[in-house]
Amino acid sequence: MHQLLSDIVGRAAVLPVLSIDRVEAAIPLAIALRDGGLPVLEVTLRTPAAIEAIDRIRQRVSGVCVGAGTVISGHDVKRAKAAGSEFLVAPGCSEGLLAAALDSDLPFMPGVATASEAMRCLERGLRILKFFPAEASGGAAVLHALAGPLPMLSFCPTGGISLDNMAPYLALPSVVTLGASWVAPPALQAAGDWSAITERAQLASRRVQALRAAAEAGDGR
Repeated sequence: MHQLLSDIVGRAAVLPVLSIDRVEAAIPLAIALRDGGLPVLEVTLRTPAAIEAIDRIRQRVSGVCVGAGTVISGHDVKRAKAAGSEFLVAPGCSEGLLAAALDSDLPFMPGVATASEAMRCLERGLRILKFFPAEASGGAAVLHALAGPLPMLSFCPTGGISLDNMAPYLALPSVVTLGASWVAPPALQAAGDWSAITERAQLASRRVQALRAAAEAGDGR
């Protein structure tokens, strides 16, 4: 399971965190993001359209890996798996959710904000975690501090991250990708402005590549 999740996030320059209100938007949205260089998508289970949106993307859009986000219960795990979700993302890590997600055999990225929560997940064999809410929890400085005692963990920081403040996160070796709700905002989805979403995806991908290259050059790699 760890290797599967590692492979998935390895394809994600950033991980678009999508709130889809209309099922009809699912396919053009996924295509717009894929064509912009972001083929790994997290569809949050915050809207009535989410489950059907996941199913449509999985069935009809090639070259995309789609998972379910905002998974908070065993019931959510079952619904997401039935819809064809390829991975699961949660805002936290309750014991019941951990058990249900691990039983599902789907790659699972639970959310953590403290060392204790991270250690609980590590005990269950989970080594790639969502750091949420990233900015409100102390940002890149907290992840840098966690890397000292927990160097075996990797993170996807999510929450309050944008083009303007992503650089400190991408400078950290423990950060494998970033959650990005700003790439496909509801207003652009409602307007059907798929070209604007593709442009945002391209901008995010280029920005991440440039920052990672700069970080590697600075480390002498």
